[in-house]
Amino acid sequence: MSNEMYQLTAIIIYMAAMVFIGWYAFKRTSNLTDYMLGGRSLGPMVTALSAGAADMSGWLLMGLPGAIYLSGLVEAWIAIGLTVGAYLNYVLVAPRLRAYTQVSNDSITIPSYLESRLKDKSRLLRIASAIIILIFFTFYVSSGMVAGGKFFLSSFGLDYHVGLLIVSAVVIFYTLFGGFLAVSYTDVVQGLIMFFALILIPIVGLFFTGGLSETATSIREVNPQLLNFVSGASFLGILSAVAWGLGYFGQPHIIVRFMAISSVKEVKNARRIGIAWMFLSLFGAVATALIGVAYYQQHNATLADPETVFIVLGQIIFHPFIAGIMLAAVLAAVMSTISSQLIVTSSALIEDLYKAVIKTDATDKQYVFLGRMAVLVVSIIAGALAWPNDESILKIVSFAWAGFGASFGPVILLSLYWRKISTIGALWGMVAGAITVMIWGNVASLTNTIYEIVPGFIICWIVTYFVSLATYRPNAEIDKEFGEALELLKK
Repeated sequence: MSNEMYQLTAIIIYMAAMVFIGWYAFKRTSNLTDYMLGGRSLGPMVTALSAGAADMSGWLLMGLPGAIYLSGLVEAWIAIGLTVGAYLNYVLVAPRLRAYTQVSNDSITIPSYLESRLKDKSRLLRIASAIIILIFFTFYVSSGMVAGGKFFLSSFGLDYHVGLLIVSAVVIFYTLFGGFLAVSYTDVVQGLIMFFALILIPIVGLFFTGGLSETATSIREVNPQLLNFVSGASFLGILSAVAWGLGYFGQPHIIVRFMAISSVKEVKNARRIGIAWMFLSLFGAVATALIGVAYYQQHNATLADPETVFIVLGQIIFHPFIAGIMLAAVLAAVMSTISSQLIVTSSALIEDLYKAVIKTDATDKQYVFLGRMAVLVVSIIAGALAWPNDESILKIVSFAWAGFGASFGPVILLSLYWRKISTIGALWGMVAGAITVMIWGNVASLTNTIYEIVPGFIICWIVTYFVSLATYRPNAEIDKEFGEALELLKK
């Protein structure tokens, strides 16, 4: 059997497993709550690995290693900011959001939670939230499809567009039929594959580059500053990288996992598992890139596309079948994020726009069918955006990440900790944050100065706070639910 056949066999086994999980989840999905939130039945391990896998995407195995390979450890500030942000998300958001969504009309989406939390009768807050989700997730899903196309191009020499279609077809299948449970269960498998791949490649790779000392020497021969955390970086540059951590508070596909965990008590266990997984995975991604620099220096060769350093190293240092599993890790990262984003986008279209605004008397079976059609439609639009392959993965992801972090982050935090946040304040804040990111992120001179999430987050917070102060009116029902959520945290 040829090397390529070994690798294809591993990929086929992986994809078949994902399809099987989708079928299994399909058999357990009977209503809209099951399809959108898995019936609030996730355990701590599923919650943690699902959140982590949904979070990292192809950026973890392609975008980040590519940035480190080109610029060195100065790019690791993003990983540091993300780790701190994820930890704070588990501490500040997870327990309160799980409690509050339970007592406030048993909300199953972020827009429905905000509407219920603020008792918005106009539906404007829910509609605006859903529209923001649709806009930024369409870009986000397209970045995953770009990663899938690049994967098959660099691994098997397959046409970029054929690779994009293969990845899209499989992930659409299990997401469309299995819903949230399929997404969560596949995320666990994908998260474990990613974790072990990111640990194994740098460990085994060290033997190929001569150990720690020889590897460090080779890296310095390429550029001594590659091992320097601050070389060539400005204060605003480091701040921009660390500010990625702010995005966690507003990522719907991540914080929806906190809503789905079986109980508030399980959040602490989920945090321990999730942060350990994240720290080791990010460390492995950084180490993989540095070992790639050393390897290519020692062999006097050039890597054509730095974003494929993980893929290429896996093929070099492992048996073809094991290399195929490493390749499956890239697919796992890509597919886990696409599927998570598709299910949240579907919920925004059906639960927060169609069901809430247009039609309320359809059956659960009809809503689930419409949710599946929404997955298909969003996938087609995202695929059209990904088709030209003219943007880097990191660039697309950073824009969408900033959009969510700046639109939802301050509003979510204030809604969980401050009784006086108002509907108008939240609405204006979200819109101000989204517009700031859209403008700032598309003006090169601005985005090169500081990452658009920073001004977007600050403006959203200021607008939400001051407009809420001006428009707050006491509401006995809100005060009652706020107290009930705090009591639920104590149980």
